[in-house]
Amino acid sequence: MSDTTLPPPRAAATALRSVWRKHGVWLVTAALLILLAVFDRAQAAASVAFTIDALAGTAPFLVLSIGIAAWATATGADNLIARAFTGQPAVMIGLAALAGALSPFCSCGVIPLIAALLAMGVPLSAVMAFWLASPVMDPSMFVLTTGVLGLEFAIVKTMAAIGLGLMGGWVAHLLGRAGGLSDPLREGIGNGGCGGAKLRNPKSVVWRFWAEPERRAKFGREALSVTLFLLKWLTLAFVLESLMLAFVPAETITGLLGGTGLGPILLGTLVGVPAYLNGYAALPLVGGLVAQGMAPGAGLAFLVAGGVTSLPAAIAVWALVKPRVFALYLALSLAGAFGAGVLFQLWSLA
Repeated sequence: MSDTTLPPPRAAATALRSVWRKHGVWLVTAALLILLAVFDRAQAAASVAFTIDALAGTAPFLVLSIGIAAWATATGADNLIARAFTGQPAVMIGLAALAGALSPFCSCGVIPLIAALLAMGVPLSAVMAFWLASPVMDPSMFVLTTGVLGLEFAIVKTMAAIGLGLMGGWVAHLLGRAGGLSDPLREGIGNGGCGGAKLRNPKSVVWRFWAEPERRAKFGREALSVTLFLLKWLTLAFVLESLMLAFVPAETITGLLGGTGLGPILLGTLVGVPAYLNGYAALPLVGGLVAQGMAPGAGLAFLVAGGVTSLPAAIAVWALVKPRVFALYLALSLAGAFGAGVLFQLWSLA
């Protein structure tokens, strides 16, 4: 092959990034299993068996969560989100927190939506309420949390999402009245994006989506997309959980994250920021940690803090708003996660 037929370095790098974005999670999972097969064949077989059993056990919840996500897209139910940002401040904050916790928005849709809301003059208080609650819970997440951690944990996590949104909304409202949060967007950030279009031109919801071929096709595409997304992350998570159960002594987890004091909850909050992989992948990991002695409050704090401040979300927020708003976002998310963990711990001990 001559040099002229080789792709230029930039094209090769672009191709590699594209492959990594599409298949990176599967590649990491495969690499872990290959390394295990080389150095510990028995554990490799045990991890594969554990992952298959775990996926089979969560399959009913997985199917239901996929159906909910595909249904929301096919019917256009996510257009109802625009109604949360009209009315008095108290009404907007409450509705925005509730919408954030219950809406089926994916991470790619939330950021453009937030930019559109702020650029169109929607108060930061309502936007912050939605912004903080949205990554913590959604209908699909509720179903999978029930399957992995139980119904009680799923309900508590939903309440934590709503509470975090309400707290953040009211803090932003009070600071805004004092004049400290005017003009939150960075220079050059406009109101474009698919998320913004849902707010500017909300369309009616078509509940009987199966009557329209285009919406039936959209349902199928979304179902396939969500299936592949959840399957790759849950597979990686269950492989990691199997390794954690095999190689991390239970007494180590109990010593660091067990007990009833504030220390384990604070540690769970702080560890959740760098250690969080993905909202769905985190569920089996926390389930394994709780089984080894992790305090329930620390587990909730990990999930809430990690969901809001995960690296992709934090980078998107930093690129969107000015530093003081970003600092407020981080402070509210960490304080809210810690508070939710403390309350859940006290309730579980009552």
